[in-house]
Amino acid sequence: MFISSSATIAASSIIESDVIIGPRVVIGPFCIISAGVKIGEGTLISSHVVINGNTQIGSDNQIGMGSSIGEISQDLKYAGEPAGLEIGNGNRIGCHATLHRGTAQGGGMTRIGNDNHLGRGVHIGHDCQVGNATFMGENSGLAGHVVLGNETYIDAMCAVHQFCIIGTGARLQAGSCVVQDVPPYVLAGGNRASPQGINELASRFMQAEHAEREVVRYLYDLLYHQQAAVEKVKLEIGRLSVEYPLLCHFNEFFLRSARGIVR
Repeated sequence: MFISSSATIAASSIIESDVIIGPRVVIGPFCIISAGVKIGEGTLISSHVVINGNTQIGSDNQIGMGSSIGEISQDLKYAGEPAGLEIGNGNRIGCHATLHRGTAQGGGMTRIGNDNHLGRGVHIGHDCQVGNATFMGENSGLAGHVVLGNETYIDAMCAVHQFCIIGTGARLQAGSCVVQDVPPYVLAGGNRASPQGINELASRFMQAEHAEREVVRYLYDLLYHQQAAVEKVKLEIGRLSVEYPLLCHFNEFFLRSARGIVR
């Protein structure tokens, strides 16, 4: 057990044995920090937060009131095997969020990267892999095993089916229900979600050269206007990605995609 001398912990909070609490950590009133938890430097934890199990939290995170972090998986196959939750640095987690540990079937670890904004009431299911600089609006949820690419933007009250992949720079409109994979930089919406255009507000897309943006538009046209077979699109991506590095995100996406893409 290690608690930094510069950490601030409210007297009403319960800190179990075998925890590591780094410098300048602030833990508000009526929190429960269970054995095995590690909390990095400068992380701020509001009141009534419960952090359980094998949960590792990096530095400079903020966790909102009433959140449940590191609870066991909701997967009915979970049999108590070792599993954990990893949270990176600089994340903003809103109040009443629920973030679950992994399962053996998913590699045992739920991971959340760096600089993400998870709004009030967000749910991250077991074995999810969340990248960096993502945004999830209020009351949105990811079922188990979802992969969320870097710089994705999920508006409020969206639901993403288990095992779906949301590609780098993609965006989901508010209230969407997603049951298939969403390619990089695609704007999708509705119940069931369908393509609505290109997410031209994605920072990587905006910062890309004009020619690269045009190639992304060409691929979108090929997929959704010409209704080309995915295999043909993959061949085009392979041909063009040598010249246009932005397309590496498409290569990675189609290598992993197993549920089919939104149409």
